[in-house]
Amino acid sequence: MASWAAVFPIKDNIPNPRLPWVTLALIAANVLVYFVVEHGGLRGVDESAVIDYSAVPYAITHCPFASTGCAPGVPSDTPTLLTLFTSMFMHGGLLHLGGNMLFLWIFGPNVEGSMNRVLYVVFYLAGGLVAVLGQTVVDPSSTVPTVGASGAIAAVLGGYAVLFPRARVLTIIFIIFFFGVVELPALLVLGFWFVLQLLSGLNEVSSTATGGGVAYFAHIGGFVFGLAMVRAFAASRRSGPPPARRVPAF
Repeated sequence: MASWAAVFPIKDNIPNPRLPWVTLALIAANVLVYFVVEHGGLRGVDESAVIDYSAVPYAITHCPFASTGCAPGVPSDTPTLLTLFTSMFMHGGLLHLGGNMLFLWIFGPNVEGSMNRVLYVVFYLAGGLVAVLGQTVVDPSSTVPTVGASGAIAAVLGGYAVLFPRARVLTIIFIIFFFGVVELPALLVLGFWFVLQLLSGLNEVSSTATGGGVAYFAHIGGFVFGLAMVRAFAASRRSGPPPARRVPAF
């Protein structure tokens, strides 16, 4: 996300139709993987474990059916195709994990409530898969490990934008020197987030810098998948209650 601007949602105004078991299970799985598999904590993670289960664009494009990783300088014992899914549950640090789980907790329950729970799992995993492939298409020879649930969660955000266009979200906003907490239309929050991903991704492509960072095109791919496909998964389209006039809190 651009360093000069950021949005952090706190909660939306759409009542959850049912207890979001799948969303809770996904959050629990990500947290469990972070602390148990990655041996994560406040100071970071076991990088060897993260690399072993990460998705590497080079391996995906050069040896997709290999039983172990084949990217130069990236040791991995995990089959390349399996890493397309294991990478969705790996995170590079506690802030990475916390930010992703915050977005999933706020926007996931109502998207889950709009469809069969099994279809929600398929929708989530398919969004994550498209996200990884989107990042791979942009830089197919990259040997930088890709990890994180943000691509799958981006699909949830795209689906939320379609299903709940009239929802409002209590949001922390930081733009250069401005900081505040205000209730905004969900479409504005999600649209702003998407534009930041797009601008940051284009800037990264035009830059000569190499190495790690944020997989912006994974976010973009996941979000576009959610926008395009959520109606095929959702049982009904609900826009939520009409927006109420409220006094913003700063």
